[in-house]
Amino acid sequence: MKQLVKNVLLISIAIFVYPCFTNAQNIQKEKTGAGIKAPKSAEILFDGSREMLDKKWTYWEGPRFSAELPIKWKIEKDPLEKGTVVNSKDPAADGGLYGAADIVTKKKYRDFRLHVEFLIKKQGGNSGVYLQNRYEIQILDGDTTRHGLGAVINETESPYFAYNGVGKWNAYDIKFRAARFENGKRTEKALVTMYFNGQKVHTNVPINQVWGGPNSGIDGGNDGGKGITDTPGGIKLQAEGHEVLYRNIWIEELTIENFDTDF
Repeated sequence: MKQLVKNVLLISIAIFVYPCFTNAQNIQKEKTGAGIKAPKSAEILFDGSREMLDKKWTYWEGPRFSAELPIKWKIEKDPLEKGTVVNSKDPAADGGLYGAADIVTKKKYRDFRLHVEFLIKKQGGNSGVYLQNRYEIQILDGDTTRHGLGAVINETESPYFAYNGVGKWNAYDIKFRAARFENGKRTEKALVTMYFNGQKVHTNVPINQVWGGPNSGIDGGNDGGKGITDTPGGIKLQAEGHEVLYRNIWIEELTIENFDTDF
């Protein structure tokens, strides 16, 4: 009888504790996906307004730079929901001239958690999100290769399965740890974990180099992109002459001590 009472008591405790533990786990897990609000600790990088675009962003003046301030990316109505967005189609980048009219945050970052939402208006739409103005997370409709949509460009396979498609909002949620250096030499590669529309698609991916040459971003022209330096960089959005829309961009600065970006 005593054993029966003991067993009943243990089961009752388990029934009570397990939901509490589960709820605690759910609360701790960070939200991801299109439409999520920035936490209070985050910095809003783009809220749909012209004022914020001009205040926090500028053109990246790389080797191919050919645009002129103020930024020519247009603010327009969100095609699906309330609010306004920015269109990456800059006339200076027509023909796919990346680096001619890319925009970058004025502030530079090391470790961070980033949220970016994008909508590709037409088939084949092309842009890109650059971490530290170095490492590209590709935006390219129709490309499922290692150079394709959602890939840490040329470093991972494209998680195309998570894409919502043309004319729909998509979201990248990224945790990034910058490369580490000692005496000017890289001792640990940059590291990234990413969710694409709420699905975890990259976990602790080390990034080897900058791809795309000097027109791509910081260090792109150093030793074929392998000459990474210990210089912080901004968040960059790429203009390639296509209509790719952006909204709801925010960032949390972090200090990630361990070689781990999983979340």
